[in-house]
Amino acid sequence: MTSGKRRLTWWQESLLMVGIAVVLALVIKTLFVQAFYIPSPSMVPGLVKNDRILVEKPSYWFGGPQRGDVVVFEDPGDWLPPQDKAGPTNPVAKLMTRVGLYPTGDHLVKRVIGVAGDVISCCDEQGRLLVNGHPLDEDDYVNEAATTDCRGPEGPGGEEQCEWTAGPVPDGHLFVMGDNRYHSADSSYHLCDPSDDACNPDDAYVDDDLVVGRVFAVVWPRDHITWLHRPDTLADVPDSPPRSQ
Repeated sequence: MTSGKRRLTWWQESLLMVGIAVVLALVIKTLFVQAFYIPSPSMVPGLVKNDRILVEKPSYWFGGPQRGDVVVFEDPGDWLPPQDKAGPTNPVAKLMTRVGLYPTGDHLVKRVIGVAGDVISCCDEQGRLLVNGHPLDEDDYVNEAATTDCRGPEGPGGEEQCEWTAGPVPDGHLFVMGDNRYHSADSSYHLCDPSDDACNPDDAYVDDDLVVGRVFAVVWPRDHITWLHRPDTLADVPDSPPRSQ
C-alpha cells in the first residue's frame, strides 16, 4: 500500500498557478506598482495620449508628494469628462484592470506645482510661473508651443489668463497642473473666478488621500519608453511665500 499525497492533475496545477498569479498581481497593485494610461493630451510633450505608464506607491508610504512629481490621482469631483470615467468596456480588460494587469483610465495625471502652504502666482514679466515668489524654469517639461504668452493658463474657468494667484494651498492638499498648459483642466482651471460667489475655493486642490502614486516610467509604446525624474527647478522653491504675499 503506497502512502503520500495525491499529485494534482495538470488542470488543477494550472488553476493553482493562475490563482497564485492573480493574488500576486493584486498585492503588487495594492502596495507597489500599478499600470495606467494617459487619457488626454494635457501632459504633452512628456506624456502623450494613450501612453502606458507605471506608478509606484512606496515613495508616499511615509510622506506626501513633492513639488515636481508627476502623480496619478482619483477624480476630485467632476474634473474628468464622462467618456473618460467609463474605463475599459471589454469584460476581459475589466477583469485584468481589477487585478492590475491592464491599465486603468478613470484617473487623472498632472504635475505637482504646489504643496500645503504654497502660494502660486501667474506670472512674472518673463511669463514664468512663481511658487512662493520663486520663478520656475520649466523649459524641460512645459509644452512651449502652447505657452505663447505665459506658463500659467488655463486660469480660472479656462479663460487663459496670465494674472492669477492661488493659495495658500490647504493642509493635506496639492495644486497640480498639466504640462500642456493651454489644454489642461487642472487646478488653475478650477480656481474660483472672483465674480462667481457660488464657487467653492477648495475645488482647485487635490486631496493627498486621492493620490495613487508617482509616475516613474513610460513603458509603451516602444519608441516612447522613458524614466521620469523630478525637475531641479522645483527643488529650489522656498518652503513658504515671502511675507509681502
